[in-house]
Amino acid sequence: MKDKREFRGSAWRWALVFVVSTVLIVASFLSDRTVRGWMVGHQDPGTRTFMEALSRFGDWPEHVGLGLILLAAAWWRGSKPWMRIFAAMIVACALAGVSTRVVKIAAGRPRPNVQTDAGWSGPNLSARYQAFPSGHTAASTAFFAALAFASRRAGAGLLVVPVLIAFSRMYVGAHHLSDVVAAAVIGVVCGWIVMNRLRSLPSP
Repeated sequence: MKDKREFRGSAWRWALVFVVSTVLIVASFLSDRTVRGWMVGHQDPGTRTFMEALSRFGDWPEHVGLGLILLAAAWWRGSKPWMRIFAAMIVACALAGVSTRVVKIAAGRPRPNVQTDAGWSGPNLSARYQAFPSGHTAASTAFFAALAFASRRAGAGLLVVPVLIAFSRMYVGAHHLSDVVAAAVIGVVCGWIVMNRLRSLPSP
């Protein structure tokens, strides 16, 4: 009976996640043009420079590098629980990166700054046609969401990082709102899957 209740509870949670995610993604698609217009109309040289730098250093290699530094620091301090958490953050980031790479190549959506009349082109290896979803946003969200799932106190405040990275990707014309919203959903799911798997493993 307990297993059946747990299964039903888990099924309802996933159903709720699916519904909320679907509503958010659909709403973001409907708002793409409005948000893009706002981004174009509020360009500022100083802000642009900052957003380009944030976008440049907000990809998965920087997150993995940070994760490895944190992992080494935890090892040096002899903290096995935090070693597991930091390793899980790296895995979540990698999982989100691989997932978004497959989807964006298959979708072939042109980036906002690509001058074209074509819509979604289907499978395309050109980076100019790999807008959906945002790899930067997914990787960063998965990385910090995993930390937040492991320790709300340590990770909740750091979720502002992927939010800023998502905004920067839209500001520099690399992604639409729907690209970063879908990527954030992927990142949260990847972070949850990895941390949930970590909890099921025996403690060190």
